[in-house]
Amino acid sequence: MRHKKGVKKLGLPRGHRHALLANLLKALFVKERIRTTEARGKELKRMAERLITTAQRGDLSSVRNVGRVIGDKEVIRKLFKEIAPRFKDQKSGYTSLVHISPRPGDNAPCVLIELVEKGGKKGS
Repeated sequence: MRHKKGVKKLGLPRGHRHALLANLLKALFVKERIRTTEARGKELKRMAERLITTAQRGDLSSVRNVGRVIGDKEVIRKLFKEIAPRFKDQKSGYTSLVHISPRPGDNAPCVLIELVEKGGKKGS
């Protein structure tokens, strides 16, 4: 049973899974909207919300913690300077998952994950 297990394995070894999610997080923070499979999108949403909440603190410790996950200085800078201040009045709900048509080829369920603001405005 998987009661209280924190992470979806996505059928990948730990190193591949961390690399995949780090790359998806980078793409999400740079483009602010990406398309992926439903399982990856749900795990990505969980991680992105945690990183944005951590980035809202803005101290050196939070920069280092986010850097351990992302690793790209430009993306970290954008997260701390642009994205986190945009959500300063929110405590959660920074991302939105929208179900879209299945992927051609293997018919995998796909989602569009995007950064949104409290009033329903999409990220700029």
